[in-house]
Amino acid sequence: MRDWKFNHIDFSVYPSYEKDDLGVFWTPEKTLVKIWAPTAKIVEFRLFKDGISSEPFHKTQLQSGVDGTWSTILLGDYEGKFYTFKINDGEWLEETPDIYTRCVGVNGLRGMIFNPKKTNPENWENDKSPELKQITDAVIYETHVRDFTVAENSGVEHKGKFSGFAEENTQTIDGTATGLAHLKELGITHIHLLPVNDFFTVDEEKPFEKYNWGYDPLHYNALEGSYSTNPYDGTERIKEFKKLVQSLHANEIGVVLDVVYNHTYFAKESVFNQTVPGYFYRQKQDGTFANASGCGNEIATERTMVRKYIVDSLKYWMQEFHIDGFRFDLMGIYDLQTMQTIRTELMQINPQVILYGEGWTADVSPMPEQLRAVKFNTLQLPGIASFNDDFRDAIRGNHGSKKSKGFVSGLSLREETIKFGVVGAIHHPQIVYDYVEPSKRAWAAEPGQCINYNSCHDNYTLWDKLKLSQPKATDEELRKMTKLAGALILTSQGVPFLHSGEEFGRSKGGNVNSYKSPDSVNQIDWDRKTECHDVFEYYKKLIQLRKNHPAFRMASADKIRKYLNFCTQYKPGIVSYCIEGKPVGDTWEKIILLFNGHITDNNIPLPEGNYQIIANGNEIDENGLGEVSDEALVKGISFMLLKSSEQ
Repeated sequence: MRDWKFNHIDFSVYPSYEKDDLGVFWTPEKTLVKIWAPTAKIVEFRLFKDGISSEPFHKTQLQSGVDGTWSTILLGDYEGKFYTFKINDGEWLEETPDIYTRCVGVNGLRGMIFNPKKTNPENWENDKSPELKQITDAVIYETHVRDFTVAENSGVEHKGKFSGFAEENTQTIDGTATGLAHLKELGITHIHLLPVNDFFTVDEEKPFEKYNWGYDPLHYNALEGSYSTNPYDGTERIKEFKKLVQSLHANEIGVVLDVVYNHTYFAKESVFNQTVPGYFYRQKQDGTFANASGCGNEIATERTMVRKYIVDSLKYWMQEFHIDGFRFDLMGIYDLQTMQTIRTELMQINPQVILYGEGWTADVSPMPEQLRAVKFNTLQLPGIASFNDDFRDAIRGNHGSKKSKGFVSGLSLREETIKFGVVGAIHHPQIVYDYVEPSKRAWAAEPGQCINYNSCHDNYTLWDKLKLSQPKATDEELRKMTKLAGALILTSQGVPFLHSGEEFGRSKGGNVNSYKSPDSVNQIDWDRKTECHDVFEYYKKLIQLRKNHPAFRMASADKIRKYLNFCTQYKPGIVSYCIEGKPVGDTWEKIILLFNGHITDNNIPLPEGNYQIIANGNEIDENGLGEVSDEALVKGISFMLLKSSEQ
């Protein structure tokens, strides 16, 4: 009986391998096979005609090589054949594909030997990422491949699939744009896709019988088959995903992948443990698996070959699929050196690569916090951003309590935390950090290290949170709160991030954790866009406003400290500030932003001068909505934007 406790093993003495040839690689004349398995005594390679049913038609043993590697060369053309490995390290482990497998059959049971060039869509060699001068220029939109198109009213042919995501000009029966057409209309710059790598809990042969977000990783370098029109041929999912990326790029939209290297769905049974038992996971003092992920295990990112694996995998996604950035699930599990290495390596491929993650864990890790990529260590991670949950909770209420309120739902005395979000989590001399909850200090060195958001896939949607905390609020009041929350995110310094459907009041019926709830809960209801078209139009105008004016997306903390000032008298439930536009490249000389979280209208004294009204209540118009001086009447639960008229 195998002992799955590892406190007797010093993993640091395991050899490491530096070359980039691990995996199974096809050529017309031969297939090259190499894995890293330093504890193995026998490595058997098995070939199959399909991905699920047949017995192996060929078996061969790999030869031991340098630095813990095992390899063989198969002469002949094996394109389209499937494979597994079976390893004996004193006793036989379970049969699996290799940890680097890039193409798999149905449900990831077997790897597939393939010709990558055949998976390229027409004109793939000319596919280019959209230009991104600085990360604060990005407007990121998070969605799930299946959620985005699976609803009956989406007008998409291949619902819930990679290919459906790439369909052009889709619409509802009444002509409302959906899918990719909706993204173009809204004006976002980047799509953040929930995990698209191969995950476990959805049966690819019956893809619509179960639902999952995909945070249950099986294979990190292969795509999920339930999103493919043909899960049996591993090359089809690659072709269809490349077409998705190509379609987004053609419409000037970048692609960010949500990656989950912090844990695996299986622990003992995982591909990692069936290759090199124990090495890829952190252990507690008693030798059992540590569990900072809350999912039963956590990856030991600090070990040499684990770090190499993660970096190799990310580079593969960028080079093979032209991916523009990555969001790291539970980034607080990763060690700082690994995250720093990731940025160094990926910037050599694309200097504008977007990198951000959750600066926390789900449970306790044996690695000391000062060594990990938690939010308060963001200062040590130049070029990598963390989610600003301080700002989120201040805007809408604490995520852990359905009844808690925030600034937009009428809670006063959260103004300092709102100001903290406004400046992008950097240090600003006018913020009293003792009143910033819960951080109490700046954790970003530059605004590009701060992801500002109202909601994301987990916890309540923005609409549901507002409705639960203000159960007596009218539909009109909830729309006002949603608009005010959007105005805060899309005019603040840092990087704005939107949860799909936030822009038209998406609801999951109050479901706080819909990771395996059915499509009826998770799907985007496109009729909702028609019903809340005023909210959609408001978000659309806010995004265009941000794009038009560099004053809202400064890349330098020093410029924010110098040119953004909280220039009006303090009032509870009100946040207001001024920006000097010209020094930061804006066409507007002086800008004043006023946010009223009260349900009642408020008069706010203004700095001396005459101002043109650009935004007021439900309206945004850069041509002007009138003029004001001395003081401004800001309507209840609303945003007002002014620019000096002497220019």
